[in-house]
Amino acid sequence: MKKLYLLIIMMVTIFMFQTGCVSNEPSSANEKVNSQKKKSDKNLNLSIFLDLSDRIDLKKYPNQTMEIYQRDLGYIKSLGEAFQEHLSNSRISGMDDQIQLFFEPEPKDAQINDLAKQMRFVFNKATVTPKAISSVTPTYVSCSNKIYQIALKENKYIGADIWTFFKNKVKDQCIKSNHRNILVILTDGYMFHQDNKLKVKNQTSYLTPELIKDFKLNTTDFANNMESKRIGFLPATSGLQDLKVLVIGINPQKGKNFEEDVIKKYWGDWLKKMGVQDYEIKGIDLPTYMDIIIKKAVLTK
Repeated sequence: MKKLYLLIIMMVTIFMFQTGCVSNEPSSANEKVNSQKKKSDKNLNLSIFLDLSDRIDLKKYPNQTMEIYQRDLGYIKSLGEAFQEHLSNSRISGMDDQIQLFFEPEPKDAQINDLAKQMRFVFNKATVTPKAISSVTPTYVSCSNKIYQIALKENKYIGADIWTFFKNKVKDQCIKSNHRNILVILTDGYMFHQDNKLKVKNQTSYLTPELIKDFKLNTTDFANNMESKRIGFLPATSGLQDLKVLVIGINPQKGKNFEEDVIKKYWGDWLKKMGVQDYEIKGIDLPTYMDIIIKKAVLTK
């Protein structure tokens, strides 16, 4: 009986080794892919969208504590520092990271476009140098300041077409396979462009204070109202599961009850409909306080 018991143990052990049940290696092709993906997911693809609409207008929306564009500049500096810190903690041999800046529509001013090109950094083991890494934050601080000064001087605000940006560019330009893809949008939360005014029943490609008023959403029951009447943004695309979105600067018009909550629901519902599973929507705040939120979002893997 004892010999029979030992024989059974030996047969089971042999079977487990032959079938790969006992192994330190991945037992299937899928596990190998997942292992490689987990490793490469450490690479960062960081995109920043600037809303250069009239929200930054010094006369229309003055802010005694700190002007809107100055807050944006603080947020951008934090993003540059976060990306630079990520690079400093990465191994050169596995480096494949990038940071870039977007507008929609593209500014007509050639100088702004040239500055945006300077703010696109691509780092891999063939191109990375300590000097290049250390230049990220200073470049973002300097170039972004020049961009805002040009926009303020021109004083021509046609709006930011965020909806079209999601429709035509996000998938191709903000998502790379096997990367942590993060899109940061600096906006007040309203969405409007003179050439994009789509509306299908109660869903639109834009959001304005007038629209919120027309839908009578400035009430305590705004959420139920939006759900029951299917009020919100029209989905611009789909399949954005591999994109993390951070929206910063929600800034409702003063004296409008519940407007900030309405804007956040518009954005949250919209992002979810397009497949975004990881997102944060933050109100306007001083850069000192937003710095922690930005760096946590960018650096947490």
